[in-house]
Amino acid sequence: MSAQPQRLPAVFISHGSPMLTLEPQRPAHQFLRSASTLWPRPQAILAISAHWETEWPEVGATAKPETIHDFYGFPPALYQMHYTAPGAPALADRIHGLLEAAGFKSVLDPSRGLDHGAWSPLTLVYPDADIPVLQLSIQSHRDPGHHLALGRALAPLRDEGVLIMATGSMTHNLRQLDRSDSGPPADWAMAFAEWMAQKLEQRDDAALLDYRQQAPFATRNHPTDEHLLPLYVALGAATPGAPAKRIHASFALGALAMDSYSFT
Repeated sequence: MSAQPQRLPAVFISHGSPMLTLEPQRPAHQFLRSASTLWPRPQAILAISAHWETEWPEVGATAKPETIHDFYGFPPALYQMHYTAPGAPALADRIHGLLEAAGFKSVLDPSRGLDHGAWSPLTLVYPDADIPVLQLSIQSHRDPGHHLALGRALAPLRDEGVLIMATGSMTHNLRQLDRSDSGPPADWAMAFAEWMAQKLEQRDDAALLDYRQQAPFATRNHPTDEHLLPLYVALGAATPGAPAKRIHASFALGALAMDSYSFT
């Protein structure tokens, strides 16, 4: 009789630029290289990436997910990277069932691969690509509360050997990046990241859901919501009231906060 899987956390990872995979000097790269030591080895990984946006929740159900190079103008080395982890069609069916039971319209996508929001951090966290992985889409036209509810529906997976890995960015204003990468972090980006840290550690879910009105420089840090919405899926999958743990904090390009969190 097999042992009961250990409960896994839900995690939020700021995945940054695809270049992060090729930049070992960055603190976020070094963090991701060692991140797998922070939780038990999963039997499968459900990635919720800011880069798959659909009308309603869709679940990748292919047995062999392709590596999607959904970016332009980067070095050839990035386009030559392939993350060859197997898919998890049976888990896709399980997720579809959980979402339908929670009242969500859900669709299985038999061909969806892994976009860079999923494969670029996984290349560092699990470089052997030997753990099945699949993706769940976000609905960028819906609010944080919708994504919190998605996470609540997915919470049972944490006791079934599944790592819920939400990936986006703690801050995401690409127009205000310091492309020279030579200056200190922007004050407005630091203020936002610290407000989020405080509210996450306090589990002030009401404030977090209302971040657009309450967080400092919210619109400047997130002109659009999509890179923060995956965080709310991880938050929803967490034990109610349990404080989040900030497991990494650094900056890239002056205004890109690379914070990551673990939710128990």
